[in-house]
Amino acid sequence: MPAASASTDTHQKRWVLVCAVLASTMAFVDESVVNVALPRMEADLQTSLSAMQWVINAYTLCMSALLLIGGAAGDRFGRRRIFMIGVSVFTLASIACGLAPGPGALIGARALQGVGAAFLIPCGLALISAVYDEKERGAAIGVWSGASAVAAGAGPIIGGWIVDHLSWRAIFLINPILSIPTLWIAVRYLAESRETERRTSLDWPGALSVFVGLGAIVYGLIAAAAHGWGDARVSGTIIAGTALLLVFLWIEHKSVAPMVPLGLFGSRQFSGVNLLTLFLYGALAGTFFFVPFLIIQVHGYSAAAAGAIFVPFAVILGALSKWSGRLMDRFGARWPLIIGPTIAGVALLLLALLSGDGRYFAFILPMIVLAFGMAITIAPLTTTVLNAVPQEQTGVASGINNAAASVAGLLVIAVMGTVALRVLDLEIDAHLRRAQPNAEVRREIDAARGGFVMPRAPAQFSAQERVSLEQISKASFVGTIYLVLLVMAALAFAGASIAVLMIK
Repeated sequence: MPAASASTDTHQKRWVLVCAVLASTMAFVDESVVNVALPRMEADLQTSLSAMQWVINAYTLCMSALLLIGGAAGDRFGRRRIFMIGVSVFTLASIACGLAPGPGALIGARALQGVGAAFLIPCGLALISAVYDEKERGAAIGVWSGASAVAAGAGPIIGGWIVDHLSWRAIFLINPILSIPTLWIAVRYLAESRETERRTSLDWPGALSVFVGLGAIVYGLIAAAAHGWGDARVSGTIIAGTALLLVFLWIEHKSVAPMVPLGLFGSRQFSGVNLLTLFLYGALAGTFFFVPFLIIQVHGYSAAAAGAIFVPFAVILGALSKWSGRLMDRFGARWPLIIGPTIAGVALLLLALLSGDGRYFAFILPMIVLAFGMAITIAPLTTTVLNAVPQEQTGVASGINNAAASVAGLLVIAVMGTVALRVLDLEIDAHLRRAQPNAEVRREIDAARGGFVMPRAPAQFSAQERVSLEQISKASFVGTIYLVLLVMAALAFAGASIAVLMIK
């Protein structure tokens, strides 16, 4: 594919950017809206935290494993064509999510959403890269990340209102509405682009091995909450998954058309920015998974109010991302990629310290600080990935980076979900010993173990029993999520350390 030139039509560039923003908004809105709806889903479907982990991880697993194929397929068969296929699959899967009769069907539809996202996200970024030259690319990606963030940030408050007043099922109707203008623009204004130098087959053995390998590891990590780390099903699947990932690396080394060209990691810059992505986006995924439980279950806010917590984050991110892209174009990536994750780590540490405070501002303030950290980071991070590889490999590069972000969330949610359930049990035991409640209160608390929904007092409870039940449950949840958020802050600080060591 020839490099973009100054003669590329400005009108077409704008339509490409709008189309990429709309498509990424579908994926990002869906992810953020689902997080806000998780407590209601768990209660309505009468299921467990493990099922809620799979509602997130089925999507993330399929997206992580196939993002690499999605980027390569766009390079090979045409980025516009694969992009439109991804949008269409994502739309149909969203409708299936809304109609799902139970947890199993919902998890299956979420997996299909992940397949669609794996094709639309890397091809959207590659389409931007195809029409903007290197001097303009940072600002364009800043607009993409900022506009996508604003739209995605508006998703939780809209979705929260829908959950409160309609049903969690209705949140999945947002995506079909967005898909209509996205597909119309793609048909009307997007030009096809592809890699013309190589016409080799796609790396399906690699995709299968990484999909099954990651799936086995995640299954083992989530199953550990119910069966314990010493159970053969847990250790066996984790060992088998790890072995399959080693097989994946061997396949990539031998393949004539690897979906992960291992030679790209010979670049210190490319390796460093992907490691940073792994740590930082793992911290974000874990935070956004657990914070709605804290706000809704522990502090009693509505789903809409929980969604509104994320609005300052989205507004600040959108307002500053274009500036951040231009800053990177002018001064380079190193300092933004050190300072941004450090600020994010401070924000998550602050959120942990304020997690027991029921005042609304106690959540708004850390989100504002987190937004500043991410605004400084996102555009330089994405631009560095694309600039670290030859033009004809931008689809693969964006796929690898998005896969790193997705794998981070996949593993962190699987690990921390299991850890959180164990810590919650320990916290409950400790608070029961201190409070010494009567048998009825103890029975209600014990009946709720294994889930991540606070028990509600039966109608026959006295006022004193209600207070006792609420105090023990709230203190146990706050202690658990405090620990989770401390781990998330440590991951963000680790990302900043990677930038110090590896980014030029």
